[in-house]
Amino acid sequence: MSNITKKALMESLKKLMLQKPLNKITINDLTADCGISRMAFYYHFRDIYDLVEWACLEESTKALQGKKTYETWQEGLLQIFEAVYENKPFIINAYHAVSREQIENYLFHLTHDLIMGVVLEQSKETALSDAQKNFIADFYKYSFVGIMLDWIRQGMKDDYTSICDNMCTTIQGNITNSIKNFTNVSK
Repeated sequence: MSNITKKALMESLKKLMLQKPLNKITINDLTADCGISRMAFYYHFRDIYDLVEWACLEESTKALQGKKTYETWQEGLLQIFEAVYENKPFIINAYHAVSREQIENYLFHLTHDLIMGVVLEQSKETALSDAQKNFIADFYKYSFVGIMLDWIRQGMKDDYTSICDNMCTTIQGNITNSIKNFTNVSK
């Protein structure tokens, strides 16, 4: 029942964000729209921004299911872009309403998980430390997030499939090469 309530609040928030900016939406607006009490809202979330963060993570988790391997990470990246684009009014509204740091943290978490899946898979037979694996994932996540934030800031006008293709072409083989470089330095 808990997840049903959360998802109902998320859908109400998305609907209301099509009509007005996030900072103009109240808890009363949300609870009236989905027919729950204020107490039920506060049982699940601290405030509207907590709901926004949960909604972003919920959507992204769905987008990345099963796409964290060397063979599928490019598809996972494309699905991140698709999920962001499909929720364009919500993301643009949230981007302008919450701090840049919150949006960055959401995207950092999402892309780090995607890249770390690849790093872990590709470094199985190596003696890389967890710190080295995290460094590699962090290095590439900053690039991914920077490009995605630019795309969002510019109103998501450019074709995300072209952006994704360019990112994949640029990074092709580089994670594996980074692992090999760290392995050679460790010897």
